[in-house]
Amino acid sequence: MKNSKKDIRALSKKELQDFFVSQGDKSFRGSQVYDWLWNKATYNFEDMTNLSKETRQMLIDNFVINNIEVDQMQRSKDGTIKNAVKLHDGFTVESVLIPTMSRTTACVSSQVGCSLDCKFCATAKLKRLRNLNADEIFDQVVAIDKESKLYNGIPLSNIVYMGMGEPLMNYNNVLKSIEKITSPEGLGMSPRRITLSTSGVPKMIKKLADDDVKFHLAVSLHSAIDDVRTQIMPFNAKFPLADLKDSLVYWYEKTGKSVTYEYIVWNGINDREEDIRALVEFCKAIPCKVNIIEYNPIDDGQFQQGTDVAVAKYVNALEANRITVTLRHSRGKDIDAACGQLANKMKV
Repeated sequence: MKNSKKDIRALSKKELQDFFVSQGDKSFRGSQVYDWLWNKATYNFEDMTNLSKETRQMLIDNFVINNIEVDQMQRSKDGTIKNAVKLHDGFTVESVLIPTMSRTTACVSSQVGCSLDCKFCATAKLKRLRNLNADEIFDQVVAIDKESKLYNGIPLSNIVYMGMGEPLMNYNNVLKSIEKITSPEGLGMSPRRITLSTSGVPKMIKKLADDDVKFHLAVSLHSAIDDVRTQIMPFNAKFPLADLKDSLVYWYEKTGKSVTYEYIVWNGINDREEDIRALVEFCKAIPCKVNIIEYNPIDDGQFQQGTDVAVAKYVNALEANRITVTLRHSRGKDIDAACGQLANKMKV
């Protein structure tokens, strides 16, 4: 028989307060429960110890907490941790803890599968089955924070929305999760420590700007030539580079915040001089930096990492035009935890 109880984390603080008033109790009980749910990240009503036994039983009778569970965990030789996260309905997504000497970063998923069709990404080969709820994204952060403290001795310091799925195709839930993560009534993390990475949905980038978000924006670019980008990221035919650039100019004008471009150099695909010139010109539209990242194979052989010479040409051209560029080395490749490799393929 299907459980008809409502997930209590779907209620706002005001709705929780109103519920308790409807039960003949005081509204501040709702505030107490809200604190347990979001500030203390509690998944069991019995653990809400400042509530009476009768109140806790009333919550058990009326609600559920559909929290995630870390079903499997893998540790890379470089310290990276990948979680297979089981959702309440049986679906699975993956999240990653990326440690360095000075900080730890959570890479979280926003969809089961992905809405887009980037040919170089393992997640894109999975059909999008559904969006994650805000609490399911929130729970990934809570789980990784615990792992960071356990295995690295420090709390989680940064969050990137770069896991499975396109965050801007799950806009409302993603922003609600960030609100819970950054609120003093939630985890209290600074939005300046959060980066949302998108493949580029112009309309939603403009909406981010209109909503005056405080977190950082990264764009998975990989080519500044439409024909090339459409070849590797077919959705670019619907959201061409001119529209993307227009939305990024709008973003900068509204927020005053620069953008990070994520860029992979592939052999025979985007390693020509004209590819380099196009990227330089694209970068001149607004203040930005470029992260040139390693390609992480997904076993089909279609894409091959560009040569060191090709990468060096990109770096030299960008630096010659005073565009900040950084070479990023992938972490967790041995457990398929690097960028583009998340596909619910846990190694045992």
